[in-house]
Amino acid sequence: MKKFTGFLILATASLLFLGSCKSAKQTTTSGGTSHAKQSVSPIIVPAPTRPAGQQDMLAFAAPKIPVVRVGFIGLGMRGPGAVDRWTKIPNTKVVALADIRPERVEASQKILDKNNVARATGYSGTEDAWKQLCERDDIDLVYIATDWKHHVPMALYAMEKGKHVAIEVPAAMNMKDIWDLINTSERTRKHCMMLENCVYDFFELTTLNMAQQGLFGEVIHAEGAYIHDLSEFWGSYWSNWRLDYNKEFRGDVYPTHGIGPIAQALNIHRGDKMNYLVSVDTRSFNGREEWKKMKGEYPTEFKNGDHTITMIKTENGKTMQIQHNVMTPRPYSRMYQLTGTKGFANKYPGEGYLLEPGQVSSDVIPNHENLSAHSFVPKTVKDALMAKYKHPIHRELEETAKKVGGHGGMDYIMDYRLAYCLQNGLPLDMDVYDMAEWSCLTELSAISLENGSAPVLVPDFTRGGWKKIQGYKQALR
Repeated sequence: MKKFTGFLILATASLLFLGSCKSAKQTTTSGGTSHAKQSVSPIIVPAPTRPAGQQDMLAFAAPKIPVVRVGFIGLGMRGPGAVDRWTKIPNTKVVALADIRPERVEASQKILDKNNVARATGYSGTEDAWKQLCERDDIDLVYIATDWKHHVPMALYAMEKGKHVAIEVPAAMNMKDIWDLINTSERTRKHCMMLENCVYDFFELTTLNMAQQGLFGEVIHAEGAYIHDLSEFWGSYWSNWRLDYNKEFRGDVYPTHGIGPIAQALNIHRGDKMNYLVSVDTRSFNGREEWKKMKGEYPTEFKNGDHTITMIKTENGKTMQIQHNVMTPRPYSRMYQLTGTKGFANKYPGEGYLLEPGQVSSDVIPNHENLSAHSFVPKTVKDALMAKYKHPIHRELEETAKKVGGHGGMDYIMDYRLAYCLQNGLPLDMDVYDMAEWSCLTELSAISLENGSAPVLVPDFTRGGWKKIQGYKQALR
């Protein structure tokens, strides 16, 4: 990433050189063959100490807000849908709308008209019009749905003005911005939540409930991805910002849909933490072709590889794999796989569960002793499992969510849960450290790639608090 300093690059090179020069240890197999065992020192990315007087935001609950008053910044692709959904969440009020383009504000005003809701105050026309929204004293939450590069300055300004913030994915694209969000959230005692909708997917949330109840034994490996051919959509991004970003930056620049749901299943910063990662990628094949289609000529360089894979090792000896591919023709996939000591779950390309016979009772599956460790359970069994383990959040919201919509309903559940927790003074389902852990792959994967796929240490964003909470769970009233 462009944020790298000469000092960091020099320190990185030194670490790799020293690691590669360590004396090799000789190990002997049972057959008598001798092998050289080398260790490589991982790249250490500096992590700031917590400023004096700050406290972490683990399990943080703000005072109750009976009616959540919200202002929206960014009314292009994602913002209007959010405005529409919030008109359908009880005890909320859309107070203000901001976008650089006046026509986008007016389009969202018409959404309020359609829902018989009073028009909001609009801000537009200049690069800084959104600041007036943040400065109002009648807004509790600022909802940011702009292009990636504007997320952080807007969120920081809003928190400094006393507002909770919710930021579209990825919330931040480099380590400096991630730490700025963490420190500002801790100092101001304001929520900073990333709007990761995929954790509310019906299969993924049901599977999380199964994992939490031990159906798969202990989950030891998980996989996630964002595999989505965007060739039909590049022209829809304002001022070509998304393809520009892929051209300028290497690494997994959109990791959160893949890592979010599996991080919850692995209890990341709730009893376990990510220790280090290693990334590999292809060169740009289709990326540079997409650029030529948009610009009429090939770029001098297109940095983002068509396919990027990142492997992560956790403190508790578990593994994660995250993939990113928005360039090649493939069926849409977030992968979502959980491998447990007694079972397995898989969402893409086909949903399925595999369980050992002893993991499920006869009241769910009469012939449970016939389950195989080599194939998915039959559809009738899958349906019975999903009914039994349907998450309480889905039991409450599924019918309404599917009517309101937004990626099949998970967007509505995400927004509803945010409002619900604020209204009831509960910890949010996703905290500022989730934001950091899920967003940090953007820069850390690039560091690994730029240094020959070297291991890179993942900072402890909680700064020592990752064991304070044992096991992930959503707060219910």
